[in-house]
Amino acid sequence: MADTALVSTEWLHQRLDAPDIVVLDASWYLPAAGRDPEAEYRAAHIPGAVRFDIDAMSDTESGLPHMMPRPEVFASRMRALGIGDGLHIVVYDGHGLFSAPRVWWMLRTFGVRDVCVLDGGLPAWVAAGYPTEDGEPRVRDRRHFTARLDHGAVADAADVARALAGGTAQVVDARSAPRFRGEEPEPRPGVRPGHMPGARNLHYGALVTDGHLKAPDALRAVFAENGVDPDRPIVTTCGSGVTAAIVALALDRLGRPARALYDGSWSEWGGDPSRPVATGPA
Repeated sequence: MADTALVSTEWLHQRLDAPDIVVLDASWYLPAAGRDPEAEYRAAHIPGAVRFDIDAMSDTESGLPHMMPRPEVFASRMRALGIGDGLHIVVYDGHGLFSAPRVWWMLRTFGVRDVCVLDGGLPAWVAAGYPTEDGEPRVRDRRHFTARLDHGAVADAADVARALAGGTAQVVDARSAPRFRGEEPEPRPGVRPGHMPGARNLHYGALVTDGHLKAPDALRAVFAENGVDPDRPIVTTCGSGVTAAIVALALDRLGRPARALYDGSWSEWGGDPSRPVATGPA
């Protein structure tokens, strides 16, 4: 099996028919993109891929987007998809590298170790000339899925506040610089513009080139340019906990896994009037 969190389209193509490989289409887009991941999946997906809807697989009772569900709920939904213990899971998205890292992080946090992201996603698969299929997802037999939540990998607002106050971890915000500086309104109603006082800004797009994660040396340069030290503990955050996982994936590739991801991210912090907000550069 792959010994990395990132695999190539060639690697997957060679193993696509292996009985222990399962592929997840985890495509998700910001509303402004005007894209429908369900319709795109039905039009074309990697053969045999299972559709993983980030919103449906999250805590549907939370008022915040994409929050991690309870372990027993996640396990039940994974069993219903026919995904169980002992499988090697490959996650991709239709953007290239955008939402798939969030699902990689979710699965890792629930105890799945054999999980990786398809570098370049569906666009790279198609560009390589590999086949796709259309239609509804194949029905897979139910399998037992064990979910063991690593609570330490999921930061809440109090964890972030303590890290900022005590300097015990760098808080790295993956949103765009204009959003971080408070120069653009937030896309979600009731969420203030700006950032957490003391946070660093590293836009996730700086870590990606044409849907592919940059090489390790280039990743190290991006972290350095943005004042982030991968050798020190890091908590990643963003708007709603999706692109923060791209930063986590990049750190994993450098052999310096993030301490945690702030699940509520700016949707929670910026929407809570009791939390301090800063504007301008970091």
